[in-house]
Amino acid sequence: MSESKFTGGLLGLIGINILSAIITGITLGIAAPWAVCLKQEWIAKHTIIDGRKLYFDGTGGQLFGNYIKWFLLTIITLGIYGFWLDIKMKQWIVKHTHLI
Repeated sequence: MSESKFTGGLLGLIGINILSAIITGITLGIAAPWAVCLKQEWIAKHTIIDGRKLYFDGTGGQLFGNYIKWFLLTIITLGIYGFWLDIKMKQWIVKHTHLI
């Protein structure tokens, strides 16, 4: 079994978090899906599992569509669907993360 590791550094993480916050803040949250994808790309780029690198292929446009759907479902269910949002987000991220 090969080695699994994360090769990202503190400065890179700080930089990607600041950039994501700026993108989200300037657009008043509308571009949050693109910021999420930017961070996930960085995480995948620096992750090696069993000697194989990860690749993230999700886009902000795809995630934005899901945000709209999840928002509407949360309103329709009077907030109950909100309990599933974290799981739905993790499922979406894993669905778009692949081994190279």
